Amino acid sequence: MPVSTSWRPWLTACTIILATGAAGTLWAQDQRPKLRLTSAELDSLPRIGASRGTSGVAGIETSVVTGAPAKSGLYTILLRVPAHTEIAAHTHPDDRVATVLSGTWYFGYGTRFDRQALKALPPGSIYAEPPGVAHFARTGDSAVVVQITGVGPTGTRYLDPHADPTRESSDTSH
Repeated sequence: MPVSTSWRPWLTACTIILATGAAGTLWAQDQRPKLRLTSAELDSLPRIGASRGTSGVAGIETSVVTGAPAKSGLYTILLRVPAHTEIAAHTHPDDRVATVLSGTWYFGYGTRFDRQALKALPPGSIYAEPPGVAHFARTGDSAVVVQITGVGPTGTRYLDPHADPTRESSDTSH
């Protein structure tokens, strides 16, 4: 009984698609900047206040490590959050993963700030901010540095518009 050859065009198409995708991925990886930063070099990165993908709370400083949070693609930011800072429940449109670099970060999930739902995350801890999932946070008696990596474009939406620290501005897409 002869073997059917009707699968050959399908196999050829799949091979071309996979090869093209792999080549595109390799090209994109090759175009990323090579990045090796010491903690001293991270400390010397330019610091800005509220920016796209941050809470907008006064006193928080943001440094862009790589990428551009407002654009499509991978980005990493550092947040330097002062002691005694509270961030109300909010969401982001992108998928984000964070690492606590210094201090103890108190982080929780939910549609409103709830001290009972906070979990203390010491340095080295990680947490996720899935797209559209409400979360909130605070610091204690010490400042915190958090590194957040996501796939932009990002933004911030507070569940309670009155809790949005940027509400005086008509733009809440930071």
